[in-house]
Formats: sequence, C-alpha cells, structure tokens
Amino acid sequence: MFDAVFTAEAIKIVQTPPRAPRANAYAERWVRTVRRECLDRILICNPRHLLTVLGEYVVHYNDHRPHQGRDQRPPAIETLPTPVTDLAPARVRRRKVLNGLINEYSQAA
Repeated sequence: MFDAVFTAEAIKIVQTPPRAPRANAYAERWVRTVRRECLDRILICNPRHLLTVLGEYVVHYNDHRPHQGRDQRPPAIETLPTPVTDLAPARVRRRKVLNGLINEYSQAA
C-alpha cells in the first residue's frame, strides 16, 4: 500500500538492498550524525518531544552547523565564510540550542 501512494504520484520507487549501509550513504550519515550529536544525549519522553527536538536540530544542522565538505559552511549558506577575526576585542554572543546541548556563537553588535 505504501508503494501504491508513490506510484500514483508518478514517483519511481528505488529499493535499497537490506543491511547495506553504503547503499544510501547520505541517509546513513544523517542518521549517524543526528544520533551522535543529539539523540544520544537527550532522554526523549514521547513522540511530540522527539519531533520538537528533531525540528530544532534540523534548523541548527542546516543554518548554523559547519560542514567540512562545504568549507565550513552550513548547507543553507552559499557564500564563503568570513575570514577568521581576532576575538579578543570582539564581543561574542552564545545562543543555546536544545537547552544547552549545543551552543551557537555569533558576534554581538
């Protein structure tokens, strides 16, 4: 029944082989990252809590978290990062994500 919904929308179904983690490396990498950085550190109470935590983590992952394969740019940012600045005279502001599990830093005005 699940495949019939996609077939009705003219979406091609590609089945991956069972127990082959390299068959869908992008999804496997995402699952490993979200588990290691987020879910392994939080006790999830119910489905609503899980959706809230995952939603907040997705925003952090796509808008703020640096990605090594993209020259330390998040997926949502296309421009190159600003050059490294000396933080001694600058004021740095910290924003807590997921109640302090992750911290995001930015320069204060």
